[in-house]
Amino acid sequence: MNQRTLAIIAAIGAATIYGINHTIAKGVMPTYIKPYGFIMLRLAGASLLFWGVSCFTPKERIEKKDWGRILLCAILGMGINMLTFFKGLALSTPINSAVLITITPILVVILSAILIKEKITLLKVTGIILGFIGAVTLILFGTKTSQDAPNIPLGNLLFIVNAVSFGVYLILVKKLTEKYHPFTLMKWLFSIGFIICFPITLPEFLEIQWKEIPTEAVGSILFVIVFTTFFTYLFNVYALTKLKASTLSSFVYLQPIIGILFALLVGKDQLNELKIIATLLIMFGVYLTTKKPKPSP
Repeated sequence: MNQRTLAIIAAIGAATIYGINHTIAKGVMPTYIKPYGFIMLRLAGASLLFWGVSCFTPKERIEKKDWGRILLCAILGMGINMLTFFKGLALSTPINSAVLITITPILVVILSAILIKEKITLLKVTGIILGFIGAVTLILFGTKTSQDAPNIPLGNLLFIVNAVSFGVYLILVKKLTEKYHPFTLMKWLFSIGFIICFPITLPEFLEIQWKEIPTEAVGSILFVIVFTTFFTYLFNVYALTKLKASTLSSFVYLQPIIGILFALLVGKDQLNELKIIATLLIMFGVYLTTKKPKPSP
């Protein structure tokens, strides 16, 4: 199995975890933990995990000239990205969140062309458009949900900020992945992210009533820290070592498919023709974006 295939598997793994995360995490937040308190747990837990694992990997020194980029990546990927998403979810609805997050691949394609002069092929653009159509169809017509949404316009604006910040993060961190080991990068990015978010997340963290949290909820919390945070960021940064940022971003379209498959598995959803067509569109779109272009003669 070549490294590009492993990178694609890692990207699918991250999308799978994200896809089932909402179902698992919704029983915890905000009943037992408020959004920003959860972010502190994620940042602290992932930081400890990455530092622990890095003890068994080759030691690397970050060059002085790269610290600025690392700081910016931590602000975008671990700070703004997490804070705006959780706050947006509290103000808007999961449907709006799912729809607006699908603009990430489109933004990454545009920003990659502008910021790092990445060549964008017609095949990749076609794949992203097909994936976008399939994902939005699946989200708008394939999901039923009701949620308290006190300020939808502001929440939606935060979702857009989230999509932009994550898109720029993928582009900026790409150069670092070519130079440093994934564990080296992640331990510093999460540690800096924890320090940046500490004053914002501390008040809600202190409100957590640990004695009132049942065992099942503790399991969900550990899942979010270990899988939704540690493994997804690790998988994504590894995938970036072999894939372009615009290619990796297209895997966001798999999330609604995974979400529906998980709901089918637990008996909370049913399959229909619309969902099948939308799923096929997404899968074909992702296939086109990950298809390696033929070398020029």
